[in-house]
Amino acid sequence: MLFRSYVPRAPLSEFVDDFWLYEDYTGAHSWERILPSGTFEMVFNLREDELRIYSASDPRECRRFAGAAVSGPYAGAFVSDTAEEAALLGVHFKPGGAFAILGLPAAAFTNLHVDLRTIWGPAATMLRERLCVMTRPLARFQLLEQVLLGKLYEPPARHGAVGVGLDVLMRTHGRERVRDIAKAVDLSPRRFIEVFTAEVGLTPKLFGRVRRFQHAAASSRSAARTDWAKLAVECGYFDQSHLIREFVEFSGLTPAQFHERLNTFDRSGMHVKRHHLPSAD
Repeated sequence: MLFRSYVPRAPLSEFVDDFWLYEDYTGAHSWERILPSGTFEMVFNLREDELRIYSASDPRECRRFAGAAVSGPYAGAFVSDTAEEAALLGVHFKPGGAFAILGLPAAAFTNLHVDLRTIWGPAATMLRERLCVMTRPLARFQLLEQVLLGKLYEPPARHGAVGVGLDVLMRTHGRERVRDIAKAVDLSPRRFIEVFTAEVGLTPKLFGRVRRFQHAAASSRSAARTDWAKLAVECGYFDQSHLIREFVEFSGLTPAQFHERLNTFDRSGMHVKRHHLPSAD
């Protein structure tokens, strides 16, 4: 398996965490559950002109997209099949970053995948075709960087309160109250929620819950054994029951099931993708 990542240059780096590439990705499992992260992803399938997305609750429910698509911020998990992930190239946006490049309200993408050609027209198909014929990872990254720089709105119409809110919610792992952030940026709670959702795609409360879940999941993964009651308090949950409900809502699994599944793949030495949870089959 080949895995490469690339951090784009400024000013694109203000909006994009990195580009990533997988080639010849295989595994003993057939499915991967993709967990909510509060971010956008732009994905190109370099082997076939299709991306298949399955419901986390019913694997028979499949939505099909072209080989270039945008995944908006989700409030729950969805599933992909590894058969189509042999060669994927993607853009991992920073929270709120896709708004400056897509030029559309992020809220329009909440819990959705959208064909990139719906947004960019034939240029999206041409871009994917050019990426497919390239063989060097760096050349692919540089082409993608050039295209995204050309799409970057100057100056991006970003509200200053959104950046402050994102910084606080990410730094505190979602523990800060929305009304306190709104007060700090001199906006009413209603107005703050409005501008935040338009640029991020999730309300600040939901974004904070997703970030807290991600923090709890990462904290549990770093420990061989987890005291769930203690972790719940440390991560800002009311109690262990609250932690369990949030894990089930965002991953479809209890904390114990989540931890055991990750440990199974960690022990095997398998590479686990960012925000992915391989199935146990």
